[in-house]
Parts: sequence; structure tokens; C-alpha cells
Amino acid sequence: MKKIIFFLSLVLALLSNVSSAQYRWDYGLKVGASNYLGDIGGKYLPRRDFVVDMHLESTRFATGLYGRYKVNKRLAFSANFDWIRITDRDAYTTYAPRRARNANFQNDLLELGGRAELTIWYDNDIGNKGYYNPDFKVFLFGGLAGYRTNPKGQIYSNGDLQYGGEWFSLRDWKTEGQKEAYSKYGLAIPAGIGAYFTYNKKWRVQWDLSWRTVFTDYLDDISTVYTTPNSDDSRAYEFVNNQTYQALLDGLVAENPQYTASDLSIENFQISPNPTAYQSPRGDATHNDSYLTTQLTVTRVVRGRSSFYKSKYSYMKGKSGVRKSRAKF
Repeated sequence: MKKIIFFLSLVLALLSNVSSAQYRWDYGLKVGASNYLGDIGGKYLPRRDFVVDMHLESTRFATGLYGRYKVNKRLAFSANFDWIRITDRDAYTTYAPRRARNANFQNDLLELGGRAELTIWYDNDIGNKGYYNPDFKVFLFGGLAGYRTNPKGQIYSNGDLQYGGEWFSLRDWKTEGQKEAYSKYGLAIPAGIGAYFTYNKKWRVQWDLSWRTVFTDYLDDISTVYTTPNSDDSRAYEFVNNQTYQALLDGLVAENPQYTASDLSIENFQISPNPTAYQSPRGDATHNDSYLTTQLTVTRVVRGRSSFYKSKYSYMKGKSGVRKSRAKF
């Protein structure tokens, strides 16, 4: 019984806080950088987790729209629509087996998401000047997002870029022999940390770092083994089979004495003539891909009153002699 009373008291306190609070919206634009963790990456070692396996050279842009509703001083909900480009290529690594593969990709993700933001620290009066401008908040967040994926790749032959450097959509080529193409759409779980200043109770400047966990290994179109693409387009076969070339392998063997010509044989990076006997690994299907953004957001604050306030005090609007005040937040 005591637990029930405590729970009901907690709910009533929360509802009271929400109903008496002002409605607090802000909306604006964000821009920043993106990167990814997948089957392409690393420096001189095999696959490692998190940012140590990312290539700074592959950092690209992430831009979009953002809106937030503050429930109270600690809890807010926000939504975003982002255009996020991720890309990478084996040419950036010095780890011989990956460099020998010589793969590449680029993917423009369109993401629509929502998240809850929980303030963990705040100062409503930075500088202790007494007029609450600006204030500063640090928050953690987590949520759910949906995205559209469209990985593309460039075709090389003997180290030379083909077809004028055109980027070809890879999903419909079924480059790893899939019976059905993987989905254009997927779910991601964004989580991270952010902070913002509010100036003049009108503008917010925010930074956040967001890691997206996804449920696919095909953001880069690489996952399993070298096999004949399930496509009638001959360029699909070229893309899978012609990226590696002998001069590259010879140079890698010369620079890496721990590897022999047999270890870095060209047959290990091409479609097997006898796939029923053996198929060389092309990727690592035991780990899904993920992507990361860090963005700067500038928003405009829209402050309003609760429905209770409007019904009780709307008659005062426009009357002279009525003392006006502005809420602090």
C-alpha cells in the first residue's frame, strides 16, 4: 500500500509540474560532421571498436532540421530530419589485408528521428551576473530513428578509376549474391551527450555527439564473402572482382615481410572460380555497422503560456498599468 501511495504521489507531482509549466519550444538548423564504423576502416591493425577504427580522412557532413519541446527544466523531447553522408575506402589503411581488398563506398543517409533529453547539469546564471543570460545545460539523450540507405561505389581496374569516377548504386546489384536486395530502410538507436547556451531567452547554441547503433551490416555494402553478384549488369562483377590488382599486392608484400605472396594472393580478393569449394572473406558479418555525428545547432526559442494561464490572464493583455514579467528558464 505504501508503494502505491508513493507511486501516485510521484505521478501527481510530475503532472503538476508539467501543467503549471510554460510551453517551451525551440527549432532551428544544425550542421556538423559524420563518420562511420564498419567493414572499411582501421590503421595498421584488424578491426577494433569505436572511434579508433575510423578514418579522419573519411569525415563528411551532417546537416538537418531540429525541433525540441521542454517538458520541464530537466526533461525535453526533440525531433530531427538529417542528411548524413558516410564514406570510406581501404586506400586509407596501412593494414595489408584491408589495403589489398581496395574497397570503397559512399552513402547518403536520410534520417528522421526522435529522442528524449535528460539534463544532468545546468547553470541558469553563467557568470553570476544576476540576470540569467546566458544559461547553460548539459544533457544525455537516447531515442529512435528511421533512415533511408543508398550505398554507392566507384569501379577501379589495375588501380585506375573507371567510368569517369561515377558512383554506382550497389543495393540493386546484390553484390554478395543475395536473392533479395537488402532493405532501403532501417532503424537506428541514437544515444549521446549534448550541451547548449541560451542567449537573451531567445536563441540557443547547442553542440551534441550522437552515436547510432543500427541493425544491418550493409551501410557499406560489405558483409560476407566474394561471390558472383546477382545482377545482369556487368559492372557489378567489375566492382566486386576488379578492385584488387597485382602491383598493389606486390608492393604490400614488399612493405610487410610478415605476409607472403600466398597470404596476399590475388585469388584471395576475387570471386572464386569454384565457389562451392571456397569463397574468400570480403567482410565481417559478425558485427553490424554504425555511424556517428557531431553537430552544432542554432535554434530560435518560442515561448508561450499554458492553457490555464491564457484562460486566467488573457483579459490583461493590452491593458496599461499591468506589470509584466518574463519567466526564467
